[in-house]
Amino acid sequence: MAKKAARKSRGKSKKATRSRKTETLIVRIRRWVLRVIGALAAAFVALVLLYTVVNPPITHTIWSEWRRLGKVDREWVAIEDMSPHMARSVVAAEDANFCLHWGFDVNAIRDALEDGGNRGASTISQQVVKNVFLWQGRSWVRKALETSMTPVVEIFWSKKRILEVYLNVAETGEGLFGIEAAARKNFGVSSAQLSPVQAARLAAILPSPRNRSVTDPSVYTRRRAAAIRDGAATIRADGRADCFED
Repeated sequence: MAKKAARKSRGKSKKATRSRKTETLIVRIRRWVLRVIGALAAAFVALVLLYTVVNPPITHTIWSEWRRLGKVDREWVAIEDMSPHMARSVVAAEDANFCLHWGFDVNAIRDALEDGGNRGASTISQQVVKNVFLWQGRSWVRKALETSMTPVVEIFWSKKRILEVYLNVAETGEGLFGIEAAARKNFGVSSAQLSPVQAARLAAILPSPRNRSVTDPSVYTRRRAAAIRDGAATIRADGRADCFED
């Protein structure tokens, strides 16, 4: 009986030791995971702070297109050096309440859900986060990261800076990035010289720049550009352009 009791005791002791080792391993893994997440979060915040004064040199999409095509056309231009019609047109087209929200347009999200998710509800702030810090494509992982990162950008960047970055990193055609490259390619003028009609047409193709033409617009693109031009005038009149215009 004593031997059996001793064997049972040793067995329990081994199980307890294995259990403690497993728990220790789990704790270590959890600790390293938290450290990695913390390091990535700190790196992201550092980049956000850096990009308040330094222009993002490249994005994942620009790099991917450069690899695919062998070259890309892009020239950074300060928002003050662009036609004011361009900034208003992009906001009217992509995010009319840009100056009113903190990164997410709740009403647009609600409307998109009611529509069965058939239309997008991403704000310009979210698109900047996706373009500058993440990657294209649909995935829950990317969307979750975008959702958690957008408020950080809204905290540290002004609305004017967010819009400026967007106007310079958005894909505007095959191998084209930013409004300056698109203006010179399509109209032979700088972004500072864009007329209300030209600005509206550039804004009209932004959701699908490779499939829509600025110089030979379809009926849909013409109608959308006309609506954008009216919308740009409206947001200027009602104050929804104040956050990015001096």
